[in-house]
Amino acid sequence: MPLPKLTSAPRTILKSGKLVADAWVHLGDDDALPATGDVLVSRERLLTQAEELAARRGAGHRVGVRLTTEDSAQTAAELLDRVDLVALYVPKFADGRFFTTARLLRERHGYQGELRVCGDVVPDQVFYMHRCGIDAFEVPGPRYRLEAALKALGTFSESYQGALDSGPRYRRARRSIARAS
Repeated sequence: MPLPKLTSAPRTILKSGKLVADAWVHLGDDDALPATGDVLVSRERLLTQAEELAARRGAGHRVGVRLTTEDSAQTAAELLDRVDLVALYVPKFADGRFFTTARLLRERHGYQGELRVCGDVVPDQVFYMHRCGIDAFEVPGPRYRLEAALKALGTFSESYQGALDSGPRYRRARRSIARAS
């Protein structure tokens, strides 16, 4: 599935709980590779231009891969040693497969780099995306949507279910009781 042309830098994203300028440039499969800078490419382009992109990383420029919801966590895991960023492209907010992919990349495959979501990112889902291990968000539309996404990170002060950001509530309660004893 070809990815649509996404807005490139300069833009503001939500990363690690802060609004920051984003230096990554989204490249389409036919776009020329710039001489410098951080580039985000499709899985297909990463595979077909593997040597050129590896040389780029060797020269100190970062390379990221943009995956679709059709790509599995296992497919993504096979690319992790070639990239500095994994961006999960969400075609429509109702497609939640990226939640599973994100969690598996973090838990099963041990991915420690930036995990970003782009495409149809809805501020209401940002809290849950973060709990699955996503740490950067490209929220389309006007700035107030991005600010709503930032606010959504603090939607709940306590979570009962375990996730990547914390264990289940009952385990945290046991630990605090044990420390108090």
